[in-house]
Amino acid sequence: MFKQNELKERLRKGFSEKQATLLAEVLYDITDELVKAKDFNELKEIVKDLAKAQKELAEAQKRTEKRVEELAEAQKRTEERVEELAEAQKRTEERVEELAEAQKRTEERIEELAEAQKRTEKRVEELAEAQKRTEEELQKLIVEHKETRKQLGGLSITVGYRLEDDAFKALPKLLKQDFGLEIIGKLKRTYVTDKDGKPIEVNIIGEAVKDGERFTIIGEGKAQLSKNDINKFIKKKLKKLEGVFERIFPLIVTYMISEPNVDEYARKKGIKVYYSYEF
Repeated sequence: MFKQNELKERLRKGFSEKQATLLAEVLYDITDELVKAKDFNELKEIVKDLAKAQKELAEAQKRTEKRVEELAEAQKRTEERVEELAEAQKRTEERVEELAEAQKRTEERIEELAEAQKRTEKRVEELAEAQKRTEEELQKLIVEHKETRKQLGGLSITVGYRLEDDAFKALPKLLKQDFGLEIIGKLKRTYVTDKDGKPIEVNIIGEAVKDGERFTIIGEGKAQLSKNDINKFIKKKLKKLEGVFERIFPLIVTYMISEPNVDEYARKKGIKVYYSYEF
């Protein structure tokens, strides 16, 4: 049998001082008596198992500590990521705030545009009313213009008749003086039938004789004579009366011409022009 000190010495061969002391105390307390020599080997095996288990625990502890270290690193990275997310969240909130401000400004602008649209619609309505009044005034002017044209037409007819009436009195003398044409009867204003059998108005018409030959005087009265008037006289009167009368003596009476060389143009067309101041 071994005493506690002897047991401790034995245990020191396989364990550290501290471990041997602790094991000796435990074993001695458990048995409360000297350990038998034959039981020591069993105890030694138990202690070896305990040591092996302790070593495994130490390895496990080491692995645990390593894992804890890894977890600590992961935690650190997580915290850094959380910090980054926090910064990103902060920037997002700032951006949201900016967008909110922009939205507010947009809404204010929309409100301004709505007001402007309202003013525009009011202006358009005013313009529509003004247009309506303008159209009403224009319609009145059209009616007045028609009346004016009617009056001017009547005045033009009156002036034309006055010119022709004066010509009826003066032409017999002028034609006798200038061309030796002797008027038979009186000159007049009337309708005659053209070569197509249609009636046309002739401003001045009468019969004349020269050297035993008879002529039909066909005349037109124009207050203001133009080359276009001469062309119309030829087309609408003289051409339509060709063949109706054997010999036609064409003439035009006027107050004045509306463009240069009109009387020369008429002369080349074989038409005599008399001015009112010659009457």
